[in-house]
Amino acid sequence: MADGVFPRVKRKSRAYDAVQVDRFLARARAAYDAPIGSEQAVTAAELRTVSFDLRRGGYSAQHVDAAIDRLEDVFAAREREAALAALGESAWRESARQKAVAIQEHLSRPAGRKFARTGILTSGYDRSAVDAFSVRILAYLRGEAMLSLADVRTVTFRPRVNGYREEQVDALLDAVVEVMQAVR
Repeated sequence: MADGVFPRVKRKSRAYDAVQVDRFLARARAAYDAPIGSEQAVTAAELRTVSFDLRRGGYSAQHVDAAIDRLEDVFAAREREAALAALGESAWRESARQKAVAIQEHLSRPAGRKFARTGILTSGYDRSAVDAFSVRILAYLRGEAMLSLADVRTVTFRPRVNGYREEQVDALLDAVVEVMQAVR
């Protein structure tokens, strides 16, 4: 992408490294133009977890994140179409159903015990906030409530000593996004 596609923050503020963002998006564009499964592949999962260094006067994180989310949706749809063609619709739906069941089983654990906890000297995600959001996810998976991709992608949890391990919570949220994209 050409410089200036995203708004920049003030020179004294830190935001995403513009060079890294431009390089990654150029790679994503090349991957989109290439056949699925080629060496240039960029996956929806990679888009979901991409990160950039912070630099003074960089690209606005809010704007870049929104663009990455849109790209993730496009790549997920392409991956879904390829999987449907390779596996067939019933196998694809069964795979998504199995992921949803695994998520439900995990989130049905007792409050305060859904994920491993950090030690007493390190912080993790606030357990009560994660547990509360878990209730929303379970209601969505059971067809009892609405939940959007944006809700899952933008949820934040305060750090707390002896909280849930962030990497475990983040991995589960990624799995929720995958399931949501699969059933669109």
